[in-house]
Amino acid sequence: MPELPEVETVRRGLNTVVGRRIVSATVGRDRVVRRTSAQTLIDGVTGVEITAVQRRGKYLVIHTTGDQRVMIHLRMSGQVLITAADSAPPAHTHVRMTLDDRREIRFVDPRTFGEVVAYRVRDEPEVVPELIRLGPDPLVDGIATKYVVAAFAGRRRRLKDALLDQSVIAGIGNIYGDEICHAARISPLRPVGSVNRRGVVRLTDAIHRVLADAVAAGGSTLGDAQYVGVDGAAGTFQNHHRVYGRTGLRCRTCGRGLIRRTVVSQRSTHHCPVCQR
Repeated sequence: MPELPEVETVRRGLNTVVGRRIVSATVGRDRVVRRTSAQTLIDGVTGVEITAVQRRGKYLVIHTTGDQRVMIHLRMSGQVLITAADSAPPAHTHVRMTLDDRREIRFVDPRTFGEVVAYRVRDEPEVVPELIRLGPDPLVDGIATKYVVAAFAGRRRRLKDALLDQSVIAGIGNIYGDEICHAARISPLRPVGSVNRRGVVRLTDAIHRVLADAVAAGGSTLGDAQYVGVDGAAGTFQNHHRVYGRTGLRCRTCGRGLIRRTVVSQRSTHHCPVCQR
């Protein structure tokens, strides 16, 4: 958390700063710029114009004039906010980038697992090599049935584990892995090699449908309220969760099963034993 829908919501919010120039930057805690340094970030963004904001999986990449890029990874508790430059920063604001229109891009992260990394385009393979290793992005690239069939063929790993593997499909995490499996009517515990073509068709449809619906709802804001959009607004897709976080409750789809919680790859996994045999 946040996952693809939350990061996509942030990306769309950041589109409002495309064309603006960053006039200054400050770093309040070195841990969030640990791949390089605070000075590298400050030098890399000061004076550049933001030309585009892209997303790959759970990674945000800000493109600027010259050969500079900025990668932002929210990880567990990161937030990207756009606020008035003269407003009081919230607690745990670690990076501030002031724009030429008197707004600021602020990176807030109570747990400091997130990152903000400035780098030259030519250095991307060395500085952020995980971007190259990402699998296809459902929103950017689409996921073809034949790709999933090939990725699953002969494999014994469980479906939930495969969905969490960013080298297979980029952007799916714990919440949407559960919701996608439920929408596809497949148990998250099932070995992927045993899923027939009809099941894969349902799965690929569920991937696109669940993620698109979640983006339309602004993502999911859970009880800790740590994820918000750039304007500080919470998402609402948590109100539509069918299985995630609903252990012991009646299934909203079939009305018969009670949601079970198991652990897959050290992650809580939720499913309906009636809908997802």
